Amino acid sequence: MVENIFYLHSFLPYICLVLSMSNQNCCSAMIDRDEVKETIISISSQIFSRFGFRKTTVDEIAFASRKGKSSIYYYFESKEDIFKAVVEKEAMMLKEQIHKAVKEAETPMQKLKAHVMTRMNTMSKLANFYSAIKDDYLSHLDFIEKIRKDYDQDEILVMEEILIEGCKNGEFDIRDTHLTAIGIVTALKGLEIPLFWGGHEQNPERRIDSLIHILFHGMLKR
Repeated sequence: MVENIFYLHSFLPYICLVLSMSNQNCCSAMIDRDEVKETIISISSQIFSRFGFRKTTVDEIAFASRKGKSSIYYYFESKEDIFKAVVEKEAMMLKEQIHKAVKEAETPMQKLKAHVMTRMNTMSKLANFYSAIKDDYLSHLDFIEKIRKDYDQDEILVMEEILIEGCKNGEFDIRDTHLTAIGIVTALKGLEIPLFWGGHEQNPERRIDSLIHILFHGMLKR
């Protein structure tokens, strides 16, 4: 019995080494898998942006990714699944950019301008996310409605926080910050194309100032 224990004990370092190498290989495989998946998402984003969801095929994504079609299906169940990953990534990018810009601004008015400017500038670069929240033909996709709802809720929340801060320091005088936040976000959605994407404005900040002035002061002579 003692001899058997001694025999096993002598092999413990080798057993530990094998287990350690196995864990390292597993970790490495997981990292490689994540990298491949991110590469597919990145390439798919470009293809979806160029051709749209309808015209894009998994074959095109596989070809651009330099992978077999079966490899794409190893990481994603369908074209819809790939598009979902692309849109969710772009949604997170927009959210992070807006939160960062608002945090860096000092006054509530500056935060409001930073929010609007960042939203417009970033949104114009995220064609897939913009398509997801605007195009009716994508409404049949189960995940689209959730993405739209989450985006609206987050944007209204950030806007309301700015308005509340402005009311507390006396910069704004608003009776219902939540309703006002909804109104501003709704107005931005309706005006973003004609105001920001419909022309070649050299100074988009001037448009922001005009929009904010109308939203807060209206058109009545005081």
